[in-house]
Amino acid sequence: MKKIISISLGPSSQDYEFTTKFLDEEFTVQRIGTDGNETEAWEQLQRLQSKCDIMGVGMVNDNYAVGDYRFEHPETQRLTHVVTRVPVTTGARIRRILQCAAVRYVQKELNHYFNNNKVLFLSGMENYEMVMAMSEYTENIRFADPVIQTGVPKMLNSITALEMYAMGKHNLNRLNPMKSMTPDVPKISKLVTSQVRSAMKEAHVIVGTCSEILRYGNKECLEGKTLITSTVLDSFLEQFKAAEVNMIVDVTPDIFHRAIGVNVLEAMILGATGVDPEDLSNEDMSEIIKELNIHPNLIHPTGKFRDIRRFAFVIHPLSAEYIRNVSHIPKKLAGPAVMKALEKTVAYSPPFVYTEVKGIKSPTGAEAEGWLITVGGTPKEMLAHSPEFTYKRLLAAAKMAEKMGAQIMGLGAFTKVVGDAGVTVAKRASIPVTTGNSYSASGALWAAADAMRRMKMVKATKGKKIPAKTMVIGATGAIGSVSARLLAMAFEEVYLAGRNMKTLEKLKASMLKDTPDAKIVCTIDYDNYLHDMDMIVTSTSGAGKKILDIMRVKPGCVITDVARPLDLPPEEVAKRPDVLVIESGEIELPVDGKLHMRDIKLPPNVVFACMAETIVLALEGRFEVFTIGRNTEWEKVKEIYKMGLKHGMKLAAISGVNGAYTDEDIERVRTLALENRKNWKPG
Repeated sequence: MKKIISISLGPSSQDYEFTTKFLDEEFTVQRIGTDGNETEAWEQLQRLQSKCDIMGVGMVNDNYAVGDYRFEHPETQRLTHVVTRVPVTTGARIRRILQCAAVRYVQKELNHYFNNNKVLFLSGMENYEMVMAMSEYTENIRFADPVIQTGVPKMLNSITALEMYAMGKHNLNRLNPMKSMTPDVPKISKLVTSQVRSAMKEAHVIVGTCSEILRYGNKECLEGKTLITSTVLDSFLEQFKAAEVNMIVDVTPDIFHRAIGVNVLEAMILGATGVDPEDLSNEDMSEIIKELNIHPNLIHPTGKFRDIRRFAFVIHPLSAEYIRNVSHIPKKLAGPAVMKALEKTVAYSPPFVYTEVKGIKSPTGAEAEGWLITVGGTPKEMLAHSPEFTYKRLLAAAKMAEKMGAQIMGLGAFTKVVGDAGVTVAKRASIPVTTGNSYSASGALWAAADAMRRMKMVKATKGKKIPAKTMVIGATGAIGSVSARLLAMAFEEVYLAGRNMKTLEKLKASMLKDTPDAKIVCTIDYDNYLHDMDMIVTSTSGAGKKILDIMRVKPGCVITDVARPLDLPPEEVAKRPDVLVIESGEIELPVDGKLHMRDIKLPPNVVFACMAETIVLALEGRFEVFTIGRNTEWEKVKEIYKMGLKHGMKLAAISGVNGAYTDEDIERVRTLALENRKNWKPG
């Protein structure tokens, strides 16, 4: 049986001694804490090395390398060099291996957990290998090294900056090795604490030793955070619980049903293999860890884990009137000339956060929070400039979203129409982008089907297609083409309306491959067919141009207007109280109590379907470019619909230009439609 003695600078109250079998070798393991007394630790190491086979040194600063520069702590060197009779280890090598493995394990097991997280390393230099592993998933990394080591109130915001700082420390180390690892100037304790706490508060993930984290952190900056550390003793855990930390990733595996230091684990590996520390490579250690199937210990101090994902969604004013309302400009001052000048000026403004969004919680337990970011251009102004004008503002919004920690960004209203419908923005943005068109198509038809059911103007037989005629205006567009495919599966006749007959015929041929029995008519002169339609879906990018003559629509027709800006403005809708005009299908979000968000002119807890797509993808952890371009994929429409149901999305109350329709409103439209059909003739 081999004996391991670990001398730790940690508390003596956590001492232990146990016997176990590890890698087919029997071990007795003893820990002796010295309560931070380095002199006592040195004496214990010198005295006890003759009484064991391997020694460990715990709770000391690791020697490490950053790029080409190697750093050694004089205190650690002094403690390890006193042991000359048996192998000795601080566990630094196994800690680095476990750290990188822990990052990749959590990323996989918790479904892209670290994607674009804001990560704070209390020491990037001492955790350089983990920094590189984390950088595979996020560039939002900050380092507190200069603040803590020198008292300079300046965080490092990139790996390049960290390496340059390390180069400076390395050169200083060569000139004055005894002082290189200590502060270069007297620390201003309150300033250092304030700087570190401020960075902790902004971060989603904090990396450091338990002692470091608790030295600077309090409940205000640790609540809800994820910590990556090692050897979480009971005393530490109680403090993290009091601070309401969300999750602790303890890179030291819980394989002996007690918290042990990484120095003990590395000592046991050395003892079991019988190989000198210099001869045991990192690859050998990694293979042993893999063979043992060792994973980090995921601890939830409060007993409840909050899996929070973050999104951003881009909005913009739909008209100069929107700008006036948001700016609270009195009508008497908002003359045509003033509003025209204001509309042009706002188009050049940088993006800004309109509101935070919080309170979204899926039945699966996943949560989502985010930001609505507004760009200033109205559809009129976007069309007055080249697509590159809008691309630049959308990419600025994406950069803003990335810095805030958003893991996916959605494009709303006209921003998803401009240019190539999100393709260029998705290519250039550093976070995934989606237009939301898949869920918009799904929501539009979801709403239309519900509206027709409630209007009761057409009788349907279960298992058969609905005996009604439908039309899609703008059928070759992203949402229009998918809407047409859905309608062809449910209705007897579908009319595809657009400006280019060749493109319409191409869409028809494609639809007939999926639905061979569909009756499909293509037309570029659709006004002549309006009077015969039971349902119309209008999905154009006309930016306010007159798309259809509502006076030619028969009473009781359901019109779903999914265009933004609307194809049918309020004054047009008001002409036909016997027609039900709905503004696509809004989605009711699953919320934890109440949705916290500024007013977007929708009922409580309700958002546009394109925004809901972004939220669904966030809840699912699908941080990917999902819907872009003008050809919305039918498979993705079905997929996002199913994902939405999984996460508790519901069709909201059907809304029109004047807000949500009540049952009484719909009955009023129906009664008037039945009366007017008796003597109706197309206008």
